[in-house]
Amino acid sequence: MKNFILSFAVGLLSLTLTAQNTTPVGTSKNWGSVDGISMIGLVQGPSSADAQLQVACVFEYTENDIHSAQALPANLNGLVHLDDALKGEFTKIRQSGQFQGHSLETILITPPAGSMSAKKLLLIGLGDRNKFTPELMTSVGEMAAREAMRLGVTNFAFASDLKDAGIDSPTALVAGNVVKGIVLASRSEIYLREHKLSNTKKLEKVYLLAGPSFFEVAGGGIKDAIAEVNKK
Repeated sequence: MKNFILSFAVGLLSLTLTAQNTTPVGTSKNWGSVDGISMIGLVQGPSSADAQLQVACVFEYTENDIHSAQALPANLNGLVHLDDALKGEFTKIRQSGQFQGHSLETILITPPAGSMSAKKLLLIGLGDRNKFTPELMTSVGEMAAREAMRLGVTNFAFASDLKDAGIDSPTALVAGNVVKGIVLASRSEIYLREHKLSNTKKLEKVYLLAGPSFFEVAGGGIKDAIAEVNKK
């Protein structure tokens, strides 16, 4: 009986701590800016974020991967919500091989009217999930920003979707690397504009999406990255 009471108390404490560390959906916070680009943390899924362009990251397809035991529960899983919003087409396009998810592979989708908040959806491949490293996310962030500027948008939402896909990644490091990649792309484009070699619009805002349990940790990584790149 004592063991049961102790186990129950530990479980209750764990639930309480989890609830205390969870950030409500819809929460946003400007973690800082780089070269005039506001880096805004947002607790929201990729199907609901209000931005001109939504970027989502996707591993090479494995059977039932976004519903696997390792993935986040459906109610917290942004990739599941994305698939639901697109009436299963997110899964079908991967199953059929139309988008294979190879590292840095991209495909641009125009979602049906009313299915998502963003008018355009850019998928970026992450390759083999068993070979993933956080360093890849610098290149992914750079790719996202370059494509956003090429499309003529001034803001976009970015979802790494690593936790959703069942990858136990270092949240702060991943978020920071994404910011570094975005800045690399932006500074290259600034150079091109200054030398009359590009006429793209300047990025103004990037919404960096995070789940309720990872918002503050991701924010720490974003702030550290902002401080680092602002010194250069």
